[in-house]
Amino acid sequence: MKYILLLFVTLSSLFAAELILTGTVISNNQKMIPARYMGYVKKVNFEVGDSVQREDVLFELESAEFDIMESQADLALEQAKLMLDVYKTRLRHNKKEKRNLKRDRKKMVSFDFKESMNDLDESAEDISSSIESVQVLVEQASEKTKQFATIAGYLKVQAPNNGILVDKRIRVGDMVAPGMLTMILVDMDNLEIEAEVAESDLKYVRRKKVVKIKIPSLNYKASGYIKAIVPSANPMAHTFKIRVHFEKTNDMVFPGMYAKVYVDLTDEIANKL
Repeated sequence: MKYILLLFVTLSSLFAAELILTGTVISNNQKMIPARYMGYVKKVNFEVGDSVQREDVLFELESAEFDIMESQADLALEQAKLMLDVYKTRLRHNKKEKRNLKRDRKKMVSFDFKESMNDLDESAEDISSSIESVQVLVEQASEKTKQFATIAGYLKVQAPNNGILVDKRIRVGDMVAPGMLTMILVDMDNLEIEAEVAESDLKYVRRKKVVKIKIPSLNYKASGYIKAIVPSANPMAHTFKIRVHFEKTNDMVFPGMYAKVYVDLTDEIANKL
């Protein structure tokens, strides 16, 4: 009778055994938005809590220094192109004069023809050399304008992905510098649960292990799996962090919510019997 009772208690423990971990819902895709150019904030298009789409312009910068340099670069490119057109026109005129000279060769003295042809050849060489030099100037000026076009993209900072703006650290008129944190964007679709497991219970968790999750405030239940075990222990509490992946099916699930993770221990207990 005692054996049967002991067996019943053991089987009851076997079917009810689970490890309960507490954790927090976090986003797996949180972006820190930095400024990439120095300047004053000209316009801020979103506020904290707003939903943004990928490539939405979050804010814009203005810079008088940049505008002046961009105008100078555009002017230098236009001048170089104009010089190139002038030299090309001269070269076409030189070729036309050669054709006319050859056509009227019979009417000219041989000495005069040779002298005129030599003058045109020398002039053509000088013009060709000038064209090559100006082409280099055009390429350099064109590269400069491309660089400013890239910088112009820095003045309008776009959202790298869809998400919710959870932090805004700039206002219109503020001066920002390259690398300065301006906004924090959180992807609300790629959520995970970060929980802590005691060192003594670490033997019960493993990557890809299926677990159950619950968010008590919403009475939300779902299944997921252990995505990662972070190999950095808390030396004070002797706990390790784990990441649990789950599919979000409720729009009310937000980062920061309290969550529970239920790890089934049935297999571990069964292996010990």
